Amino acid sequence: MPFCAGPLFAAHTPKTLELTHLFLLGIVYLSFISLGLPDAVIGVAWPAIRQDMNQPLAAVGILTITITLCAAASSWLSSRLIERVGTGLITAASCLMTALALLGFSFAPSFGWLVAMVIPLGLGAGAVDASLNQFVAAHYTSRHMNWLHGFWGVGAATGPIIMGLALAGEGGWAGGARHIGLAQLALAVVLWATLALWRHSPQKPITSHEAAGESPLVFKPVATQALWLSPLAFLLYVAAEMGTYLWAASILVTNRGVTLPEAGVWVSVYFGSITVGRFSAGLFSNRLGNRQIVTLGISLAAIGATLFAMPALPNAINLVGLVLMGLGCAPVFPSLMHETARRFPAGTARKVIGWQMMAAYAGGSVIPAAFGLLATWVGLGAVMPTVVLTLAVLCLTVRRLNHLT
Repeated sequence: MPFCAGPLFAAHTPKTLELTHLFLLGIVYLSFISLGLPDAVIGVAWPAIRQDMNQPLAAVGILTITITLCAAASSWLSSRLIERVGTGLITAASCLMTALALLGFSFAPSFGWLVAMVIPLGLGAGAVDASLNQFVAAHYTSRHMNWLHGFWGVGAATGPIIMGLALAGEGGWAGGARHIGLAQLALAVVLWATLALWRHSPQKPITSHEAAGESPLVFKPVATQALWLSPLAFLLYVAAEMGTYLWAASILVTNRGVTLPEAGVWVSVYFGSITVGRFSAGLFSNRLGNRQIVTLGISLAAIGATLFAMPALPNAINLVGLVLMGLGCAPVFPSLMHETARRFPAGTARKVIGWQMMAAYAGGSVIPAAFGLLATWVGLGAVMPTVVLTLAVLCLTVRRLNHLT
């Protein structure tokens, strides 16, 4: 029986309930770190995996596409799973699934085994991603949503370090996958031991309108257009963020004359600016509100992308633009996600968040790949103007969505 089912958490006094909520918030933060940890396994380890298994460079596409399709499928089904078994059980089971997949990955005797292992890896990642985002949007403030996604960045940054140390040592890529898998397994044990905490989730956070003494939020009738505009916003946002992340190094080396090591550093700075921006945005997101902070973020990202897109400017200004792009992107995803629970009634919001995560996976894989075709046919110089256009369409999409909801 989970330890939290005991007397300490059974008493529903205000003090013990507050303690329970605090423990649960800590578990959610740990879960977001674990969500980012496995992201390093394929990308960082692929050169070594490819050499050991004698695979062509393009074979990594089989792994990434399989993960994306499985994650998108489980995100789509997440609302039904939440209704049947609850967020806590989904999170614990998904974490256990990804841990076992990573451990199996580390013992893979062939490339076919790797493909088999990324199926549960993708299914687990998609289910826990959608479930946790839905839970936080429904039960915590925008501040926590931004900070939680910042902790996802901590996990995503820690994973490459673990894998890099393993590749530099005797363990190799298999050792790196094993270490990350064991970390996931330890968290899965914690999640299974604390399942009862999820039954005492905090109430829906008070909105700024309610805090000011105004009437509680009243939902507009759900418009069909809003149901597809909301996932579209996530597809566009992730396409812009990941498209920049994927092609920034190539643009810097080919069109700006930056060395490859320096380009790698600046891409890391871009990713770091997103993480730092999310922690910073959490400080004032409750005061500004989701909609205003999303508008400000998209505007700053568009300014940064425009500066980075202009080869006539000095490299220093281009690089400032890349950092501004990251800082602007920072609050958009978590604040849009958090606002979903305020746009739609609870049952509809759960379904829409699943659709949003599915669209986000599509936007992070299909669209950046399409940018690659654009770079091949037109040139790398066309990528960032396309990102700017994507951000402009995103701005219009969000404005229309705000009007409908």
